[in-house]
Amino acid sequence: MTKTPNIETKLTGTSAARSPVAPELAARLRLVLNRLARRLRGQAAGDLSPSLISALVSIELLGPITLGELAVRELVRPPSVTRMVAALEERGLVRRETDPADRRIARVSLTGEGRRTLRRTRTRKTAYLAKRLRQLDEAQLAVLVDALPVLERLLEDER
Repeated sequence: MTKTPNIETKLTGTSAARSPVAPELAARLRLVLNRLARRLRGQAAGDLSPSLISALVSIELLGPITLGELAVRELVRPPSVTRMVAALEERGLVRRETDPADRRIARVSLTGEGRRTLRRTRTRKTAYLAKRLRQLDEAQLAVLVDALPVLERLLEDER
């Protein structure tokens, strides 16, 4: 009777009698996810840096948003977010408007071109990933389909 390999054997190729395997799994998963994320970032439309794309997405989700709120969301200092918004504004991707209730506050929102840029970026990234997925066989695709709920669970808020 053959024994099904446990997770330790699958990860390391050995059947070490130690636990947990989480560090090896976490290291491999981190490496794969980072490399995949880097390749997807490379598919962004135009010459926008990952930080500018991230700011655009935050503005899309939360806009109109103040520069202070955007700085908190993007985990950057106010001077950095001011430069980011200026670069996006220069490209015609966002508009900055003074808050009518408090003229000291500026709110940023996407322009039509900003929305189109995000749509193009998402389309390119999805197409890249779809092309890579077409290289897998049915069994490998089934494994990914089964793994998606587990990966999505990793993104759930910690309680």
